[in-house]
Amino acid sequence: MMSKRHLAASREGKVDRNEKKRLRERIGEQLALSGVRLTDDEAVFLSDFIDEYDEKYRGRRETRTRSYPGWSSDGKYVRTEKVTDAFTDEVGIRTDQEYWDDDGHRGQSTHYIKDARGILNWFKERG
Repeated sequence: MMSKRHLAASREGKVDRNEKKRLRERIGEQLALSGVRLTDDEAVFLSDFIDEYDEKYRGRRETRTRSYPGWSSDGKYVRTEKVTDAFTDEVGIRTDQEYWDDDGHRGQSTHYIKDARGILNWFKERG
């Protein structure tokens, strides 16, 4: 659901310069903003995301699994990947990636998203 502020910004197409500065300061208290340019809509979205974080996001998890074929010097194999995104206690997203092949190879990694552009990209990738 869009906030009144977001609807007003969308309707007018622009956020007042002082309001945008205030939004950036608020966002910068929770997320890394160094060198990031934000559109008015992105600034409003991130501000709303931070405001709603505790009730809508904190502790929420989403897991996706997919399998696909691959080739190596040993021949064809099937790789299965599992990706779990979790909204952390602090404003941000932890992404755990794990894979295993039917020939025995395995791997895993963890990535934290704690910057404004990374959060925006995460939401854009998911529609």
